[in-house]
Amino acid sequence: MSEEILDLTKKLLNYNHLFMNYYEEAREKGTSHDFHEVIKPFADEVKKAAQEWGTLMKNWLVKNPQKHLHLKQIDTTLDHIDQLSIQAFFPKTSRSRFLNANRTVEYFLLEIVKELEK
Repeated sequence: MSEEILDLTKKLLNYNHLFMNYYEEAREKGTSHDFHEVIKPFADEVKKAAQEWGTLMKNWLVKNPQKHLHLKQIDTTLDHIDQLSIQAFFPKTSRSRFLNANRTVEYFLLEIVKELEK
């Protein structure tokens, strides 16, 4: 199970980098993508992976309590990922808020990778 969690965590890290790339591109070019053709399918794909990861993480964390990882952090990370997957396409999204959420997700996912690769 932890191998599957590790794979999904790395996949979410990759998505988190994509969020940043899409956000920077949207801000630089000021372009907007079609919601139904680009944004929604991408957000749905991310949400599916995030929900699967969330379920596995919660089960793993209950069976393997960690000193620095908590269930509440999983929910917060899932919320951030959900928001970022859509906000990344909108150049008017608050830069500081977007960056803070992006960094929070990055930090927590990297902590999980460190813990699983011990």
